[in-house]
Amino acid sequence: MGHPTIYPTGATVYNPDKAWSGYTLYQAAELGALLIDMNGREVRLWKGLRGFPNKLLPGGYVFGSTGQRDPNYGFQDEVDLVQVDWDGNIVWKFNRYELIEDPGHEPQWMARQHHDFQRAGNPVGYYVPGQEPVVDGGHTLILVHKNVRNPAISDKPLLDDAIIEVDEEGKIVWEWVCSEHFEEMGFDENAKNVLFRDPNTRYFGNSGDGDWMHINSVSYVGPNKFYDQGDERFHPDNIIWDGRETNIIAIIDKRTGKIVWKLGPDYSAPEVKPIGWIIGQHHAHIIPKGLPGEGNLLVFDNGGWAGYGQPNPSSAYGLKHALRDYSRVLEINPVTLEIEWQYTPTEANFQAPLDSYRFYSPYISSAQRLPNGNTLITEGADGRIFEVTREHELVWEYISPYKNKRNSNMVYRAYRVPYEWVPQLQKPVESAIEPLEVADFRVPGAAPRGAVSEVEVAVSETYGEGALCVARIDETVKKNEN
Repeated sequence: MGHPTIYPTGATVYNPDKAWSGYTLYQAAELGALLIDMNGREVRLWKGLRGFPNKLLPGGYVFGSTGQRDPNYGFQDEVDLVQVDWDGNIVWKFNRYELIEDPGHEPQWMARQHHDFQRAGNPVGYYVPGQEPVVDGGHTLILVHKNVRNPAISDKPLLDDAIIEVDEEGKIVWEWVCSEHFEEMGFDENAKNVLFRDPNTRYFGNSGDGDWMHINSVSYVGPNKFYDQGDERFHPDNIIWDGRETNIIAIIDKRTGKIVWKLGPDYSAPEVKPIGWIIGQHHAHIIPKGLPGEGNLLVFDNGGWAGYGQPNPSSAYGLKHALRDYSRVLEINPVTLEIEWQYTPTEANFQAPLDSYRFYSPYISSAQRLPNGNTLITEGADGRIFEVTREHELVWEYISPYKNKRNSNMVYRAYRVPYEWVPQLQKPVESAIEPLEVADFRVPGAAPRGAVSEVEVAVSETYGEGALCVARIDETVKKNEN
């Protein structure tokens, strides 16, 4: 289905009594990092600050990047990761992961950061009561790219993922490289054969290197009830990540680097069948202690296309063999593997699968658990950020008005923060926004709904259910017939 040419942007729904109110930060296309209030008022712009993603710290500090070196080199790689103050001054910077020496460019240090990072003090990068991220100093967990060759995976060059931890001075103190743990991933022979032939070499514009895993989220497990009960897999220092191209969500032991918990890549086993296939997912993380649902896995299950396996009608060679044309947000108990809450087209009051495109973002996107139990969802492909209650009621909605060079208003990931994290601003006046009656919404010059002449019809009991007969005909229509 194509998109409408005209639609409202900005804040479109706001119920102050049921929403968890604060500021929302997101990347407004090429404009920069944008902070808005609940009525969509733009209260601060960090112009030119790229966000992959942007995150806000207490005191009005913002994380982002100053740019890319060359989109053709290490697709999606950022030159640096920076922390700026309220006025845009850089107060912390990391860029020394790899010295790039490629033809046509001066040698340059790069962070090669992509998709995610976390600052110590907070496991997930969004507001958690009692777990504030460290503003000055502290270690930072960063997801980066690394070019490797690994004949166990493929004979082709790979664009691999690595997770590093750096200290306050930017020194790398810990590193985990994804391809080194290939045998722990659980791929069957079909998947291994597909990966060897084509480790996803055609993903966007990554210069031919196989973006075989495509990790897009990394965070600490954080304090949780399962570890408190003795389950070492959920040690607070352990790290959870998800691979978009493999449909894998995994927890690694920080001390050994071994995978100690995993979902995917195969969802046919009896214990995971009730979940259904998780496909192309983003932002998988453990809900932190202190928030409703604490300890559970929260993930934006995009749907779309991903995975390696047996060829089928949607994938002639087994690359991106899993397919689903709608998205889900899932909250899963990681021990019992039961779905404890979800948001799908059904909960959104659409008719699945016919209306499933009405909640569908096959790439990017995220979900954040809020202190009142609501969930902030970024339906990224359409630039839609919205908040729903536990009962799936829509209580806030915002559509980004800013489009990138591809004429898309996509939003990678948005975050809600409390007003007190931004002491530079007075708490804004909160004004309710009642939902529009879409059937009566018109642009200037368009006619209202309602026919000039009406013909009333009714079901005839004589001819059975579904038969129609004319019960009354407008006088104007009668004259025309005569």
